[in-house]
Amino acid sequence: MSPNPFDPTFDRLPRTLPIFPLPGVMLLPRARLPLNIFEPRYLAMVEDALKGDRNIGMIQPLDPASRAKVPPVYETGCAGRITSFQETDDGRLLITLTGVCRFHVLSELETINGYRRVHAGWERFAGDMVEEPGGGIDRDRMLAGLKSYFRTQGISANWEHIEGTPDERLVNSLAMICPFAASEKQALLEAPDLTERATLLIALIEMAILDARDSDQAAQRH
Repeated sequence: MSPNPFDPTFDRLPRTLPIFPLPGVMLLPRARLPLNIFEPRYLAMVEDALKGDRNIGMIQPLDPASRAKVPPVYETGCAGRITSFQETDDGRLLITLTGVCRFHVLSELETINGYRRVHAGWERFAGDMVEEPGGGIDRDRMLAGLKSYFRTQGISANWEHIEGTPDERLVNSLAMICPFAASEKQALLEAPDLTERATLLIALIEMAILDARDSDQAAQRH
């Protein structure tokens, strides 16, 4: 994939990053995440980002059920650049974030216009800036498990398209869209490289299939 001339280079990644804590939602480098923005503080965040470098950090709360005004977040998230946006007549913003690089929360800063910001560290994730070639994953096992998993979840898919998708895009897209628990999503996010993320993804898919079968068998006995 040719580099996008609008993407920041590693040395130009921002040290101050607005964050959007959202449970069960994950972004990975070069993957795309559509978002429907309607809360005033996040509308302000998007508007401010559009005036600047267009970067927003996606990160998960530590406790998805927390109702705290400022819930603690995981230490690792992923920054995305706003690559498209659309205004709606009812005051929402429909945006797409394209993943740039993961970050480590060094400290949290004062809020601005109601949204949270962090001092972001990027050094441990410098490798995110280069697309991983793939080739080290067990695609056959992944796709076989995925077909069973999608059946148990009632998810339809274009298998011809999936089978033709390059390794990095396939693994990262599946990690983002599969309805795993927030802690499982975080583990996928923090996997050090594509091969380990793929290995974990396969394990999660196969465990979900076994859980679904056990539930079906238990229901049949009753």
